[in-house]
Amino acid sequence: MTAADAIVLAGGRASRMGGVDKPAIVIGGRSMLDAALAAVGARGEIVVVGPHRPELDPRIQQVREVPPGSGPVAAIGTGLSALGPDPAPWIVVLAADMPFLTPATVDELLRRAAESTTDAVFAIDASGRPQYLVGVWRRTALAAALAGLDALVNQPMKAIVPTETTLIELPGTGDCDTEEEVRRARATVADRATARLDLTAARARIAAELTPLVAYEAELGEVSGAALAAPIVAAGALPRFDVSAMDGYAVCGDGPWQLRRDIGFAGGARPVGLLPGEAVRIATGAHVPDGTTSVLRDEFADVTGDALTRRPDTPIRGDVRARGEDQMVGDLLAPAGTRVTAALRSAAASVEVTAGLVRGPVRARIVMTGDEIRSTGPLQAGQTRDSIGPVLPDLLAGLGVTVIDRVHLRDTDHGFDDMLTATAGFDLLVVVGATGGGAADQLRSAIARAEARVVVPRLAMRPGGSTVVAELPAGPTVLGLPGNPFAAIAVLLALTPAIVAARTAAPPPRPVYGPLHNATETAGPVQRITPARYVPEGGWTADTSVRTAHLAGLIDRDGLVIVPPDATDGTIVEFLPLPG
Repeated sequence: MTAADAIVLAGGRASRMGGVDKPAIVIGGRSMLDAALAAVGARGEIVVVGPHRPELDPRIQQVREVPPGSGPVAAIGTGLSALGPDPAPWIVVLAADMPFLTPATVDELLRRAAESTTDAVFAIDASGRPQYLVGVWRRTALAAALAGLDALVNQPMKAIVPTETTLIELPGTGDCDTEEEVRRARATVADRATARLDLTAARARIAAELTPLVAYEAELGEVSGAALAAPIVAAGALPRFDVSAMDGYAVCGDGPWQLRRDIGFAGGARPVGLLPGEAVRIATGAHVPDGTTSVLRDEFADVTGDALTRRPDTPIRGDVRARGEDQMVGDLLAPAGTRVTAALRSAAASVEVTAGLVRGPVRARIVMTGDEIRSTGPLQAGQTRDSIGPVLPDLLAGLGVTVIDRVHLRDTDHGFDDMLTATAGFDLLVVVGATGGGAADQLRSAIARAEARVVVPRLAMRPGGSTVVAELPAGPTVLGLPGNPFAAIAVLLALTPAIVAARTAAPPPRPVYGPLHNATETAGPVQRITPARYVPEGGWTADTSVRTAHLAGLIDRDGLVIVPPDATDGTIVEFLPLPG
């Protein structure tokens, strides 16, 4: 993620809507100011210019242009002056009157800015109109443009727009200046709330619309499953000093050599310097003495008494790892967005880094729903055994999610509302059941009452069509899974990696593709997800039918395949491996 500070303009009173507080207008479960702040994310320092809003995160600076209402240029100048002494090279400038801004909008602006030679990049909305309040500036260019004006009050934006700019058409950059535009935006949200999305579209929405977690400093060994929120650079050289790459002899000159009695061990005292014609026994990883010209490995050496010679016809090699040949102080080890894995922790420790700025890991609560479900004890009339709740923690752990607890929610009048309110300590609520349209399926109505923003309303996939993904106003993501065991696990494997990537501001995992040899008999009229096995020649064969009321269909299977509608034999499909 490119480092950038942000100025969000939130002082606008909508004269064409009776002077209402336009940034506070709620569309799709969040205010337009919240949409702008979510689009910016946690890239750097954020300044909101406008009337004080006590509900904002205290880490966000709030300032007011003087006099209030003196136009966007004055507001930008006030915001720039409020940014701290350690500036980022880029400034994101957003107006808080665009309900469909997403992090992907800002990502694309910053990407194009980094590639461009111009001083500013601005969005073009769907009507072809440049949006000068959806842009990225070089900090130095913005400061110079403001300094070049005699006064900032009531200046039009065109007074500071550079002569040479980059304009890019981006979705979701239309503003809402009238009551009719607000009505249309809300109607768009309502239409989105009933749409069925295939997995590609669902994952794209998740990536674009879920809000990244707040970044914090942590010991890397304690946050497996998190992602870096800032790059890791080497704090020490690797190797720290010149070391032997092999067991053998540190030598000075071309030989033959006089072998000294001392020995260099890894972690031991460094042998004293070599004179021409001298050699010393040395172990792999030991600090070579001054004067070493190479290391003669054991299999190339002949020793007679104190005389050391090279065996005939053996290659001449250095076999010394020079200080810093892998990493020098300040070298990039891993960029922001890199997953915190055992490999990253090890590599970071090797260059003296044990902590970093991270997001995550995503913390989840599992919620099993329905009076008919029972986890333990004898079953009563009408009850069924909870066969997936006990395995969900292991599956989620394999997907990079830390499960905090697992609870059973009874079918009560207020149970779902309470569940969506008591979310402290969780980033993800995985709710199994109650996502359909039955009498006991209350999750969707509770999500609406909570004023959550629906990201994925339903899936155009079998099984799993009743899935819902939403973001609560307090921040947690809701992943509502079908109550059907196989459908729940299939959707969990298909969508959870995208949710984890979005919440930790990491790239999505690289998908695994290959040919499906029996696609013709497996495919249906809509996207399908079904168990599959590897075949020796590469690719997979899929189960053409699966019993979805239990997980027996996953026994002795390697994973799941996502089969496009009307696929034919040999079609390249995505494969989802089953976590161990």
